[in-house]
Amino acid sequence: QVQLVESGGGLEQAGGSLRLSCAASGRTSSIYVMGWFRQAPGKEREFVACTPWRGGNTYYADSVKGRFAISRDNAKNTVYLQLNSLKPEDTAVYYCAAHDRYRSPGELMSPAYEYWGQGTQVTVSS
Repeated sequence: QVQLVESGGGLEQAGGSLRLSCAASGRTSSIYVMGWFRQAPGKEREFVACTPWRGGNTYYADSVKGRFAISRDNAKNTVYLQLNSLKPEDTAVYYCAAHDRYRSPGELMSPAYEYWGQGTQVTVSS
């Protein structure tokens, strides 16, 4: 089992920045990929970004490409999501997720991850 705990959300003005953290614990050696998703009220959960746990290509949703950056610190078992140039439409609950098995690149944007955190609220005011 893998446990995920997000932190770093909050209220920010449009154009501002936030950094989200996701700390993993438990069987972290089983992690293949870490991802971030978000869900706004009344909308489906959508992919934001993901990164292989041991290095490799990162992927971003088109809506955040060039503004958000995912990174990881394996020594701390933590993955980060840097949110820059925030927009009101970025307002959502942000979730960290983990795969504990190989998934093809085409599968990584699906919310079918094995483990999820509890989410952290990001609110962007105009």
